Amino acid sequence: MSEFKQTFNSSLGKKLIMALTGLFLCTFLIVHLGGNLLLFRNDDGYGFNLYANFLTHFPPIEVIAYILYISIVIHAIYALVLTIKNRKARPVSYATPNRSPATWSSKNMGLLGSILLLFIVIHMSDFWFAYKYSNKVPYKEYRTDLATDKTTSQAFTPVTSDFEKSVTTENNVEVIKVKDLHARVAESFKNPVYDLFYVIAMIAVAYHLLHGFQSAFRTLGWTHRKYTPIVEFVGTWLFAVIIPVGFALMPIWYYYINVISK
Repeated sequence: MSEFKQTFNSSLGKKLIMALTGLFLCTFLIVHLGGNLLLFRNDDGYGFNLYANFLTHFPPIEVIAYILYISIVIHAIYALVLTIKNRKARPVSYATPNRSPATWSSKNMGLLGSILLLFIVIHMSDFWFAYKYSNKVPYKEYRTDLATDKTTSQAFTPVTSDFEKSVTTENNVEVIKVKDLHARVAESFKNPVYDLFYVIAMIAVAYHLLHGFQSAFRTLGWTHRKYTPIVEFVGTWLFAVIIPVGFALMPIWYYYINVISK
């Protein structure tokens, strides 16, 4: 076996792979939240639906998306392998309680990761798979008067089942017909059980990243007395607070405007 294979089959090698895939997934979360903030716009899903169509039809983005899926699988598998290996190495618990300063999140990364993996499977099934491979997502037509920049919308049914998007101009009116993923999101967030699970998953994200982001830098050896406080600040406030809260507000907001306020 070559030194390369030996390195990446070792515990350290597996941790390095987890660190690299984890940081890649952290980058994705920033971009994903930025796009999903379009859900808060009062435009009947216009911006979000165009964003969703762009993500699923722009080749470079599609390539990155499949790298993302592979990263999720590798991250999950290596986490499971390391967890099992660590438990086999210490099959009997300590006779006295462990007094190490490890945080709750670091001790429960397996539980947090399991919740997140379940959430990712359900989330992708409800939105990504439904959008790309099923007929569960409706369609919407947006008509924008180019003179006044006023946009109106209405549902429509395409003639062919493989219709994705069309852009035309009629009498100085831009007509865009596209899949209405926004409607799918709004309908899903009417379910209080789904919303509760979504919020719980975001809490799991917060604790998972609270430990995971900083741990990745330590695993890669990227530590320095000047820069470590910055990493800890970013890991805490951006990845463990701002991003999870941003995602969690979506089901809460949609449940409020579609159920409670009506």
